[in-house]
Amino acid sequence: MKFRRRCCTFIFVVLGAVCAQSQEERPWWYIMEQGKLLFRQGDYGSALLSFEDARRQRYNRYTGMEKDFINFLSIPEVRAIGDSLDIVDGYARERNYVDVQQGLDELYYRFPQENLQNSALRALEELGKFKDYPEAEYWIGEVYRVEGELGLALGQYQKALALSARFEDPDFELDLLYKMADLYRARQDFTLMEETLLKIVEGSNTRGQPWDPLWSGSSGEFTRNSMTRTLENSGPTRFLVMYRYNNGSVEKAHRLLGFYYYAFNRYNRAAEHLMFAFLIQNSVLIEEVRRDRYDFVFESLENLADSLGRRTDLLEYMNGAEYYRCAYYLGNSLYGIGRESSARILWSFLGSREQIGEWRSLALAQTERPSVGNAFTGPVNTLTPGLSP
Repeated sequence: MKFRRRCCTFIFVVLGAVCAQSQEERPWWYIMEQGKLLFRQGDYGSALLSFEDARRQRYNRYTGMEKDFINFLSIPEVRAIGDSLDIVDGYARERNYVDVQQGLDELYYRFPQENLQNSALRALEELGKFKDYPEAEYWIGEVYRVEGELGLALGQYQKALALSARFEDPDFELDLLYKMADLYRARQDFTLMEETLLKIVEGSNTRGQPWDPLWSGSSGEFTRNSMTRTLENSGPTRFLVMYRYNNGSVEKAHRLLGFYYYAFNRYNRAAEHLMFAFLIQNSVLIEEVRRDRYDFVFESLENLADSLGRRTDLLEYMNGAEYYRCAYYLGNSLYGIGRESSARILWSFLGSREQIGEWRSLALAQTERPSVGNAFTGPVNTLTPGLSP
């Protein structure tokens, strides 16, 4: 019996050592994915440990590669070669410096080789930058966010944003900026919220591609001006007949900026951004309706709404995008800049929708006695989800 217990104890010790060794050998990217899984399962404590472990392992790995390359470049024969990366790389492979080869292959995989300008020193510089792990910083912030530590979460998001050039997904920064804007909004720090949302509509990803080319691109200025004139002078129906813009990645940024500017009586800027949000929302709806009905022709907001039928996915999209709220404040903003006829078309549309609750009541009140301050008592009501307008 004692022998059996000793055997079992020995087996458990060996298995534990093997598992521990296996855990240490797991690459940082595997540990990161494991942390995401734990996070989605609600095990935030274990997820946090995984994210921190992934960050540490990545730092150690690239620090080791950096040191290996520095030592290699310090060899007298290699120093005599000069800065030519091609020759340095060839020398390392010819003399079988395996660690250096692996480090350079890793760098070429993660960074465009042509951007290294055939410079060994530039390669060393870029390799060292990969020690940072912005995705890990972001996910650590996510744990803090769900645990209610908003200040700590923002600190992590800011760390990740400072390292955005190292994001593996070029559009990951967009998700990060939305997270930051939501936290600023929850903390009622509306100035920083505005700055963050403007980075979305005016910025670009790590490849230099603008997230909103129609808004930020100089070539789109003529189209933007034409869109504005059409909406203000001819009304929303003509506007949606003439224009489409299916860029859902920036819809929320425009919508929140529109609410923000309206809350502080900046009706012209509110109308600009809400126009973009409403255009994107309706472009999505029209395209989806046409998937089911190829002969569908947009004639009015009413005929579009009637054509949605029982498409619960589209109804959920409209709720998530605050479709009727957006239409209401777009109408109010247009009224605020003296475009009452266009505003009334939007209010009339909302007033005809019996199932939309408060937005119908508010629109009917605007139709009878229009006012930019109607049903509005302060910026928190407009900008904070879950509160009345």
